[in-house]
Amino acid sequence: MNKNIWKIIGRFALLMAIQMLVLNHVYLGGYVMPMLYVLFILMLPTNTGRIPMLLIAFGTGLLVDIMSNMLGFHALACTAVAMLRILYADRILTRNEPVVIGTPSIYSVTPQYFITYLLVLFGFFYFVFFTIEIFGFRSFWSILFATICSTVVSTLLAVLYQYIFLKKETTV
Repeated sequence: MNKNIWKIIGRFALLMAIQMLVLNHVYLGGYVMPMLYVLFILMLPTNTGRIPMLLIAFGTGLLVDIMSNMLGFHALACTAVAMLRILYADRILTRNEPVVIGTPSIYSVTPQYFITYLLVLFGFFYFVFFTIEIFGFRSFWSILFATICSTVVSTLLAVLYQYIFLKKETTV
């Protein structure tokens, strides 16, 4: 198998292990739910097709739902964030410049663009997740506050993950 495939599988296993063993037990103040596993979807290679991207995102979310005893919240939010990534990732990461990147990471793009990419997509993920968890907009300010808090914490964890587990020359 291709060396890149093994890196992607290893990243998936590591992020899922961190999520299931550590982060699923962290729920700070009722507003912060770090979900680092979403980074797997955000770091899939840019040449991944639309249908495979959506299927991988749905499968990842469904696996987390099964392991967390949820009702499909993760599967829907992951699929929605994959769709947003398909539509807008190029604009966020490269600012419409003709740049080809293999895998979005803090080393493959300008750090501020990558952090903006993380903030936008994590924010969208959490907004969808908390909206369907509460099942409506009746607590809009609570949803918004939880979205902002969780997005900031997950983005910080994602950047920390990048610096700890990725090498500077990594392009996958």
